[in-house]
Amino acid sequence: MNAATTTDPAPTPPTPPTPPAGLRATARIHAVADGRGGTALPLLAGEGPLALRRTRSASAAEAGVMLVGAMSAPLGGDHLTVEATAGPGAQLALASAAATLALPGRSGAPARYDVHLALGDGASVRWLPEPLVSVRGSDLRVRTRVRLAPTARLVLREEQVLGRTGEVPGLLSSRLTVDRGGRPLLDQELACGPGAPGGWDGPAGLAGYRALGQLLVVDPAFAEDPPAAAVLGEFAAVTPLAGPAVLVTALAADALLVRELLDAACRTYGW
Repeated sequence: MNAATTTDPAPTPPTPPTPPAGLRATARIHAVADGRGGTALPLLAGEGPLALRRTRSASAAEAGVMLVGAMSAPLGGDHLTVEATAGPGAQLALASAAATLALPGRSGAPARYDVHLALGDGASVRWLPEPLVSVRGSDLRVRTRVRLAPTARLVLREEQVLGRTGEVPGLLSSRLTVDRGGRPLLDQELACGPGAPGGWDGPAGLAGYRALGQLLVVDPAFAEDPPAAAVLGEFAAVTPLAGPAVLVTALAADALLVRELLDAACRTYGW
């Protein structure tokens, strides 16, 4: 008589751990004219690493807001958003307290940093953050979207540093989209670092430089007196835009020189 044999089923392989979800945080700012020649901030709310502080401004009519990093971010997988709205006649100055470091994360997913600005009739916004540093191994997608009423004014600065001292950069892609009165004013995109389209570091791209920046100024006054195209020394160029607006682009070996060039342009074309 043959004895029956049983075979134990193959062990079920362990379920791989789910990669940790990235951080989600949004900072919201709403500025309105207070009816007394100043600007009030009925909404000033930050989350996670996006802490907001009201600051003094150079003008009594302008409200100042500082973006303070409360923790290291963005890491891979994080999604940070800054939303700022300036109502009719409001004047708002936005800045950051320190440079933003794009860092690699555990999940390997890219990080996202979105900035949304909306300006009503007669409003003015100055968005002047500190540089963004693309750290080795990071992957950051930056998207800035601006909607302007035809009578609004804007000064917007972006600065990017590809790697810390002696370090290769991570992958950084950024897009800036600006609409004025419902019509496109500027839409441009740039990708740098490992994984970016070929040629980004060549003579037609960054030519080996590691610091770049741009200053966009939109001002209805340019309709009557538009800025002229110009070259600012070896590292920067002035490009008038149909809008009326002007775009200053700078490229240099270090962030200090880029800042000097953009500060000079801001004194010339901004307010």
